[in-house]
Amino acid sequence: MSETLLSSLQCGSHRAMEEIYRVYWEGVFDAALKKTGDEALAQDITQEIFISLWENHKTINLSGSLGAYLHGAVKYKVINYFRSGSIKEQHQPALTALMDEQHAAAADDKLILKELHLEVDAAIALLPEKMQQVFSMSRKQEKSIKEIATELDISVQTVKNQISAALKLLKKSLSYILLIAALIGLT
Repeated sequence: MSETLLSSLQCGSHRAMEEIYRVYWEGVFDAALKKTGDEALAQDITQEIFISLWENHKTINLSGSLGAYLHGAVKYKVINYFRSGSIKEQHQPALTALMDEQHAAAADDKLILKELHLEVDAAIALLPEKMQQVFSMSRKQEKSIKEIATELDISVQTVKNQISAALKLLKKSLSYILLIAALIGLT
């Protein structure tokens, strides 16, 4: 049936267009309504699709059914609507508020992170001098265990022991920081 209607439409038949509209209007409208959730917008999209169908009836080349073509048209009209500036303008105040909230949260997180770094630095400063030096070379200067051992003229095992002991002491004194980091999403 749809091929007959389409061929009649391609010949310029107003009756064919009226029949296509009568047969497919409700399905096109329902699809647009499901995708947008807005009855007025769904009506506009449906009307635009049928107007476009009439305006382009001579050049439309269907490889499938007319129903599939119309439902595809709904999809693209909805996508184009959401891409359009009107929807951006309509939601701009909400988007701006959301972005402001995110920037404020990011600034708060940076401040908390800075304070956490100060706490860690203070805990490292409480380590014995040699342990502090080995730990700093390992974590801050990112030197390998062999490089630290060579530079300080100590054994590799001593470097390993110093780092392990430092981590145990820091873990004990900074365990509350892990809780804070988890709460703000840093871990």
